[in-house]
Parts: sequence; C-alpha cells; structure tokens
Amino acid sequence: MQPIFVFDGPPNALKRKTLDARRQARQKAETQYSQAISRGDISTAWSKAVMTGRVTRSVLDDAKQLLSLMGVPWLDAVDDAEAQASFMASKGVVWAVGSKDYDSLLYGAPILARYLSIAGQEFLPSQHRMRRLIPELISLADNLRALGITREQLVDLAILVGTDFNEGVEGFGPKKALALIRKFESLENVPEPVKTKLPSGLTDVRNTFLHPRVRESFDIRHRAPDQAGLVKFLVKDRAFSEDRVLKNAEKLVYSYEHKDRGLGEWLQK
Repeated sequence: MQPIFVFDGPPNALKRKTLDARRQARQKAETQYSQAISRGDISTAWSKAVMTGRVTRSVLDDAKQLLSLMGVPWLDAVDDAEAQASFMASKGVVWAVGSKDYDSLLYGAPILARYLSIAGQEFLPSQHRMRRLIPELISLADNLRALGITREQLVDLAILVGTDFNEGVEGFGPKKALALIRKFESLENVPEPVKTKLPSGLTDVRNTFLHPRVRESFDIRHRAPDQAGLVKFLVKDRAFSEDRVLKNAEKLVYSYEHKDRGLGEWLQK
C-alpha cells in the first residue's frame, strides 16, 4: 500500500453550523473533564478527555514535515479532504479513499476503505469501552445498483437525512428517505410538506457534493525517505527514541529502494 495524505483546506461556509456544534461539544467535554478530576472520578475524566482533542496548526505542520521526510506525498485540499481524495479516486489517480466518513461516497469515490487502522480498535467515550474495528470496502457502484438509485439521488437522500452542510428533515432516517427518493426520484418532486422543510440553499448543498472545489493538478510521487532528516526531526527535535527511529527509517529506505520485493528480505535479516 502506498498512502497519499490529503489535509482539509479552509472549511466550507455551509459547514459553519456543524463546526460550531463540534466546538460546543468539546467545550462541554472540557468542563465535564475538570469536574470529574475535581471529584476524583478518573473513569469519567478519561471518557471526557478523549472528546476534547483538537488538531492545532503546529500539529498539522509537524505531520506534513514528517510525511515529507518519509517520502510520503501529501497535499492540501481546497475545501474538504474527502472531496479532493474522492476526485482523485474517481479519476483513477488513486485506488480508494481511506476514511471513516461516508461523505466520500457522496463526493463520488468509487471505493471507500473504512477503518484502516494499526490499532484495530477505537474508544467509545459514551460507553466507556473499546470496540474492534473491522476494515471494510464499500463500492459506490455496487451499492447504487443494489439500492436502485443514482449518485445524484443518493445525494438527495443524504440531504433528507442530514449532512455536514445541512440539517436533515425531521422524521427522515435512511430507510424512509430512500423510499421517498425511489418514489419521487428527486427532491423537486417530493410532496409540498416535505419540500417546505428542505434547506433554502438546496442547490448549494447539492453542488458541494456533485461539483466540489478541488485541485485538478498535483504531485503525488513517492520520494526517497530522508533518513538523516528523520533522525534530526524525531530524535533531536522531538525526543523520540533513537533506536526506534533508526529501525523504522531503515525500513522506509529499504522499502523505497526495493519497491518490487517488499520488506520480506529486510525482515529476515
């Protein structure tokens, strides 16, 4: 597997309400974390702590620098990273989009690879437990065929249920929305009581998925890892274990130099 990383660009204006809601949820979790710590409730404090995480500019900059030193290509999206990655997949530049977000299918990703994870599990704060993550591949064409709808109709279905760019219509879940779209074919044809509850910027929401702003030119060549640069950045600048960094840097260099042979020979050594 040769990964290519895509980072979110500035948030789409239509996503402002969703981002504000997430920010409020983080602030609430931070307050609950402090209250739990003050009363010695470590279990609750931990469950709230994992909900307060945020990716800062310095974290993003470090991630990009690390990827560059590893020789792994990356690019900044114009808007949503899923939109850019889905465009690249739809053009055959990459094989699949790796994301937990089903939005990738709305953006037209032919294949969505979910739950690609080294740990193979994630923590559920509300349930105070870990759950196993089983990787899965979702084919857009196969699912559209099984549902008997087009991608445009899938977008209309999602608008009824709710997306990052609009609130859904009250009372509509996936099954009810699918039945409505199958019967009336598009949101323009749905009964008036439903139509009046659709977002005022319906066309804008549709176009966000069907005609997203993306970069059409980009350089995604994998390059030789910078072993000395990795050691300096991770060991000297970020205080990682030198032995661990050297071992993994050697893996990267060998993998790059023997692309057709894999890591088997190196591991045997």
